[in-house]
Amino acid sequence: MNESREQGRIEKIWIKRSFRGPMDEREEARLLAGRGLEGNANQGGARQVTLLEQERWEEITSRLGAGVDPKRRRANILISGLCLRDSRRRVLRLGGCRLRIGGETKPCERMDEALQGLKDALWPDWGGGAYAQVLDDGSIRRGDPVTWDD
Repeated sequence: MNESREQGRIEKIWIKRSFRGPMDEREEARLLAGRGLEGNANQGGARQVTLLEQERWEEITSRLGAGVDPKRRRANILISGLCLRDSRRRVLRLGGCRLRIGGETKPCERMDEALQGLKDALWPDWGGGAYAQVLDDGSIRRGDPVTWDD
């Protein structure tokens, strides 16, 4: 069952310029319904936006004995204060926009490039975050509230 916390916030937003390309941090970004983040390399499909939970990231990297910038996870949005575990099919509100969680984002081999053992450490219990489909057009900003909308 999801460990629901009342409200979180957007901590960081990243746009991926190209496949395997750099992650550019933004203060603000535009979500496009059915597509994802405007300007992001991944558009449409099931994984329109990827989300990472700040507290879970810090817990896992701390356990491995290293501080690793969450940008290395290559997710689009870092949130705090809200648990993503077991949230498949739930609706998440970021500012004025809604996303439907599609499932858990499993980590790839690039995580071990950031820190040896990180891929395996992120594998269980939604440690790698979640992916979602965008339900509404609109802008999101760093600091916007994040809540469950279902």
